[in-house]
Amino acid sequence: MKRNIILLDGAQGTLLMERAAERGLEKAPVWSYSMTAPDMVGDVARDYALAGSEIICANTFGANRLTVEKESSYTSEKIISASVRAAKDALAGSGAKTALDIGPLSVMMEPYGNLSEEEAREIFAQMIRAGEKAGADCIFLETFFDLNMLCAAAQAAAETGLPVYCSMSFEKNGRTLLGNSVGEFVESIAEYRPVSVGMNCSLGPELALPVIREFSQKTDLPLFFKPNAGMPRFTPDGKAVYDLTPSDFAAEIAPALELGTIGFLGGCCGTDPEFIRTLKTLIER
Repeated sequence: MKRNIILLDGAQGTLLMERAAERGLEKAPVWSYSMTAPDMVGDVARDYALAGSEIICANTFGANRLTVEKESSYTSEKIISASVRAAKDALAGSGAKTALDIGPLSVMMEPYGNLSEEEAREIFAQMIRAGEKAGADCIFLETFFDLNMLCAAAQAAAETGLPVYCSMSFEKNGRTLLGNSVGEFVESIAEYRPVSVGMNCSLGPELALPVIREFSQKTDLPLFFKPNAGMPRFTPDGKAVYDLTPSDFAAEIAPALELGTIGFLGGCCGTDPEFIRTLKTLIER
């Protein structure tokens, strides 16, 4: 069955780092730019809206208290409030919605680490309360590779009245880094009633196709799909470079659209507004 496809944004972190370097700003955690350069953060959101994105992430990925309090004098709530506000101000009048963007924590949960499920859930709940208060329209839980951690975040998110989208990063073997399968993901997350499930990051569209095809066989939910611009290669100074052009990216995504189950489409690492503009043309065609 064909579905209407909602166009998402592309990479936030890599684009903000590039623009910060162009401005001569000191290298810093990406979320901190919401405090030090909110106009730059807003410009990225606005550029994605102009390219056709209908849901755009606030600059909140990784802005949990474990990371924020370790690397800055800010609180997680202050970062999230500023990030959501920067996006919403930039998107006013565009019709685009702002997503509170939440990724995995920087430490591992039990049994792989020392963080308990209860502690993880409270950290995510703190972020979600701040995002909801700041006016986020929905919640993206993305780039997770530990299903237990994702479920802790989803449980906290489900306590709001906001739409929740859940995505994990998969390897070429169809499993996450911790060995979670598509079927396990779909079954475990169902009780939290997400709007959409799917995958983002880690793989380019071509390598991700078998994984997103498996999703289409395991669930009737519209799928969330944000692959990278191919596989990265690294320069001598450690910078990741992605070789797919916007047109190459769209050409590799096209077979996934034939499944008829993609509901939310965008890009992850290595993509920018030009990639989204090209996807818009693909969808319309």
